[in-house]
Amino acid sequence: MGVAAQQWIAAEWGGPQGWRLEDTTAPDPRQGEVTIRVRAAGMNPADRKHVAAPRPGVELPVPIGYEVSGEILAIGPGTRIGSGEALVGDEVVAFRVQGGYATALTIPADKAFHKPEPLSHAEAANLLLAGTTAAEMLERVHAQAGETILLHGASGAVGVMVLQLAALLGIRVIGTTSSAGAERVRRFGGIPLAYGEGLLGRVRATGPAVDAALDAVGTDEAVDVSLALVEDRSRIVTIAAPGRAAEHGFVAIAGSQPSSAVFRDGIRAELVRLADEGRLTVPLARTYPLVEALEATRFLAEGHPGGKLALIP
Repeated sequence: MGVAAQQWIAAEWGGPQGWRLEDTTAPDPRQGEVTIRVRAAGMNPADRKHVAAPRPGVELPVPIGYEVSGEILAIGPGTRIGSGEALVGDEVVAFRVQGGYATALTIPADKAFHKPEPLSHAEAANLLLAGTTAAEMLERVHAQAGETILLHGASGAVGVMVLQLAALLGIRVIGTTSSAGAERVRRFGGIPLAYGEGLLGRVRATGPAVDAALDAVGTDEAVDVSLALVEDRSRIVTIAAPGRAAEHGFVAIAGSQPSSAVFRDGIRAELVRLADEGRLTVPLARTYPLVEALEATRFLAEGHPGGKLALIP
């Protein structure tokens, strides 16, 4: 019979004006699946970006949302979740799902992990997309203890995750930010520098040479400064400027790339463990009721929320 639910879908390609909140049913889980009651849905720019225009192999309507936190309602026969044995009622997080903007959904069980106890559902629902992206950025430039890296967009969601992971690894981070984000960068162990005219000189004035550069904003300034400071193009990575990466021979990553997907799937358990130990946190700016997803999406797109957003069914 399944579970009656509501879910946001993109009924047409384009902006959120084409999204609809529809009644649906989360089907009973088969072997290898679990049904989750969603307590919070994480929000990411990719949620909007991936339904903005037609994509090969994707047909409308498209369920929206990639990560959630909630509790298990039902477990398929003989099924374990990504973090091991689980029972109905266990709190879990799930990442790389389809249709997280919902009240309930049935997903592959290997995408679910026991929720880190220190995190609220709203925080936990925002842990893994930003966290796996940040971990991959550090991995792709082979960042090592004692090195100095330049991080563009250090006060954003991915940037804050990079700062925390780098601190655990003993890596020094110079982080570009607006004046409003400087204290956040400092709080998570980075050295904040204002972006804008003269950035290259300000970076050089901080001391040791930059070993690698991570770009989470995609501006020409971020790319140009990175290229000026890091000679080895394999030690520059971007998540926001793939065209410049192709032009200049440095690394661009995205969750849709097969190699990125494999890495991000493999690092999930480690990030959950770190959060459960209190060594990774998720700064949360605001929550919205699920029915206000369109307003929340506009807020996410129009400015700098100062932390993550979550939808609460």
